[in-house]
Amino acid sequence: MSAKHAQASKQPEEHKHLLAENKSLKSQIRYLQTHVEKLEEEKRRLLQQKFGPSSEKDPSPQMRLFNEPEAEADQAAAEEAEETEETVTVPEHKRRKSGRKPLPDHLPRIEVEHDLSDAEKRCECGCQLTRIGEEVSEQLDIIPAKIQVIRNIRIKYACKDCEGTVRTAPLPPQPIPKSNASPGLLSHIVVGKYQDALPLARQEKQFARIGVEISRATLARWMIQLGTLVQPLIHLLRERLLEYDYMGMDETRIQVLKEPDRIAASQSCIWVQRGGPPGQSVILFHYTTSKAARVAEPLLEAYAGFVQVDGNSTYETLAKAHPEIRLVGCMAHARRKFFEANQAQGKKGRTGRAQKGLSLIQKLYGIERAIKDKPAEEKQSIREERAAPLLEDLHTWALRSIDEVPPSSLTGKALHYLLEQWPKLIRYLEDGRLSIDNNATERAIRPFVIGRRNWLFADTQRGASASANLYSLIETAKASNIEPYIYLRHIFKELPAAHTVEQLEAMLPFNLDGQLWR
Repeated sequence: MSAKHAQASKQPEEHKHLLAENKSLKSQIRYLQTHVEKLEEEKRRLLQQKFGPSSEKDPSPQMRLFNEPEAEADQAAAEEAEETEETVTVPEHKRRKSGRKPLPDHLPRIEVEHDLSDAEKRCECGCQLTRIGEEVSEQLDIIPAKIQVIRNIRIKYACKDCEGTVRTAPLPPQPIPKSNASPGLLSHIVVGKYQDALPLARQEKQFARIGVEISRATLARWMIQLGTLVQPLIHLLRERLLEYDYMGMDETRIQVLKEPDRIAASQSCIWVQRGGPPGQSVILFHYTTSKAARVAEPLLEAYAGFVQVDGNSTYETLAKAHPEIRLVGCMAHARRKFFEANQAQGKKGRTGRAQKGLSLIQKLYGIERAIKDKPAEEKQSIREERAAPLLEDLHTWALRSIDEVPPSSLTGKALHYLLEQWPKLIRYLEDGRLSIDNNATERAIRPFVIGRRNWLFADTQRGASASANLYSLIETAKASNIEPYIYLRHIFKELPAAHTVEQLEAMLPFNLDGQLWR
């Protein structure tokens, strides 16, 4: 074969090699472009997370705009203005003009008169001024916390004729035997830590500033003892919760330093369950060493009904082991993922797929806002008529879009979550009592999350369990519109003397007589 023919035969081979190399380079470019877009998206997401508003409300025309600092300043200035109750009528509705709210009527009033001097009471013409009325304005004042000592004086009696007969009036049962802490003091400490997120170390310093020395160790021991004291009420609340066939569940981490066979840095779990019959809401916290299904299983023992949850695989495992449990998804989690994806896309997000998904979900929430006060049966009927077609559109759109976006992108992850959770997300259509999301349960766990930022960890398992019990009573009281301090003071006083189930039942927040709070 001549050199010319040999050269000609090599050209097709070189051409094929170049085509293959070109194809490979194009594939690498596409990969790098996708990777760069992903990194840019993640950067925008992190910047939004760190510096942007935390609200999930979309700044589209269909939704409210974010409040700017100037708006907040204007509102503050308005509240400083004189009290007004002006009603402005506009087409279709009445709008009440906001102003400073009057101070509560139940607060005691101290009147301080400000009068003119004798010289000022005389007119320039020489006549004496006559009092024609008065102008009244009110200021809110506060007296710093004051501690007092209750002296329990037990009267003693003896018989003059019988030398050995002596009788002394008994001391009422105390929440913590042989302790000098009253129900009011204990309630103050519990509310301080578990409602106001004030660690015991800071409370120790507060007491020291007003001249009372109570060590942190003593405060911690009291909390554990109170957690044990209220355990009978927790049992009754759990029975009430499990009797109802609809509850929400959520979980968060907790660090417990002294757990057997575990290092101090190990992460344990706090669960929250929210449910109960209408008007008898129960919110229960429970501590476990992990969030594994085998550990959480006792929380749903003998339960049958709907359980509203997020996408945690633990709940899927529990539901498979207990067919009588029907999981209901949380649309707020799906919305949050589309919101984050939309925010991460910057200006492009206004017309992107994430915005489309967010818009469809927001329409579902619009329906829920319109029917929130309607009976369950009517809710279910309206959902079947209006929400079901929207859900079908959302599902069809998601199936069409899932293959058109990179699975590792935020939009891809949002679509994957939506489709994976779909059977649970649409289950709220089955019963008008069900909610579109699990936000009520997540709001219930928020005080614990806020408190954890301050006290960071629990020392022992007994302390973690006691904290769970006290959180349970506070949040259940709040759900019954009872001020936690008043409720805790009441049960710390009455619980030590309770011996029957009837007496314990009467202490549940939703069973209490409103007269107690006056």
